[in-house]
Amino acid sequence: MTTVTVLHPGAMGAGVVAQVAAAGHEVLWVPEGRSAATRERARKAGAVAVDTLAEALERSAVVLSVCPPQAAEEVAAAVADHSFTGVYVDANAINPQRMQHIAEAMSPGVAVLDGAIFGPPPGGQRTARLYLAGDRSAIDLVETLFKDTALHPRRASGAIGSASALKMAFASYQKAARTLAGVAHALADAHGVGDELTAEAQVMASNILSDPGYLPSVAARAWRWAPEMQDIADTLRAADLPSDMAEAAVAVMSHWKGDKDRYDLPVADVLAHLRSLGI
Repeated sequence: MTTVTVLHPGAMGAGVVAQVAAAGHEVLWVPEGRSAATRERARKAGAVAVDTLAEALERSAVVLSVCPPQAAEEVAAAVADHSFTGVYVDANAINPQRMQHIAEAMSPGVAVLDGAIFGPPPGGQRTARLYLAGDRSAIDLVETLFKDTALHPRRASGAIGSASALKMAFASYQKAARTLAGVAHALADAHGVGDELTAEAQVMASNILSDPGYLPSVAARAWRWAPEMQDIADTLRAADLPSDMAEAAVAVMSHWKGDKDRYDLPVADVLAHLRSLGI
């Protein structure tokens, strides 16, 4: 049995707690300053309350930080202020630069792992993946915490920061796409064609992110799409809706201006052009 401290049991954190506890490990948490809702989640998930962070860290071999992203550095700093020398897993949705700063600020002797959770809070029929990057022996230990549970550990391909980068890459699409959907439906609603938009969307392919092979065709047509996106921005403004994302798409497409009608470009070249002016 391994003793683990989870900071802090929100919706996702409570799901993680439940999986560690189900695997037969002891899970600690510190209720000081936490809400009644958090206390109830922690209780139901099987976490054991302790009075202080110092006590939790003294008893634990692993700390899992699963908190609101904006609090990641604060939580890490609180741990760094103590003499903890185990494994510290930052499983928050933060960028690679912040992850690197957290790793560098942690006390000597701490094995820091970069973590990223994909999927809903695990439990019942819901599963999630926990990508980990960093020291291999530390990853070995963390993997044992989730043996035969609904949270499946995965090893990220790179060093510290790579799991966070994976999360940022996925979330950039996932969240922006949903935001764009909101703007699209608002525009259609403003013109009374909401039902038709939904009907058209239902016959569209939905594997855009999972098939990067189509990207050369996007770059090849960007010279035509950019003016269309500018018209879309104008239409949005006329409907008193945000045009920022449409205008941002125009700026991104300008990086592919030199790829006009070059449908046979390798995907690697198309991606590289987004890292330069490409014009």
